[in-house]
Amino acid sequence: MLKKELRQKYKALRNQLSEEDLEEMSLAIANKILKLPIWEKTYFHIFLPIIEHKEVNTECILHLLSGKDKEIIISKSDFETRVMTHFLLTDNTKIKKNQYNIPEPVDGLEVPSKKIEVVFVPLLAFDKNGHRAGYGKGFYDKFLSECKVETIKIGLSFFDAEETIDDVFENDIKLDYCVTPNEVFKF
Repeated sequence: MLKKELRQKYKALRNQLSEEDLEEMSLAIANKILKLPIWEKTYFHIFLPIIEHKEVNTECILHLLSGKDKEIIISKSDFETRVMTHFLLTDNTKIKKNQYNIPEPVDGLEVPSKKIEVVFVPLLAFDKNGHRAGYGKGFYDKFLSECKVETIKIGLSFFDAEETIDDVFENDIKLDYCVTPNEVFKF
């Protein structure tokens, strides 16, 4: 299936989820993440969910990372340049929604992409080969290409894998894992 079709399909599926479904499925995903071989790493990048898009609620994952004394990094997106700038999340970090309702840090201590060891990736769909379909702006492909090759890329999805995504491009960065409420996919 093509990315455009997948985006439509999975946006519609997400819209059918109740608040209770979102919370239960997000918690199940967080519990599955505990089993991944990532906990010796220090620098973890996480997205703050766009509530209006019914994205995976990463609050439980944030608590896990904090409880394990990990350095948590969040990003701010520049929609003109399509570049993400990464900041260390601290008790003093001020979060504000941008024009697209994406919660972002106002400012803070900047962290280079090369320092990040684990990235939790938002997505709409993924396939059994580790390819993903996001919102189509290319922010994460650009960001992930700036990370070290060994950076662990983990997609978070409410739904299981598609067989294949047909329109994969050479600059699309594959996932290493994708975690759903029911399963951990390893690529």
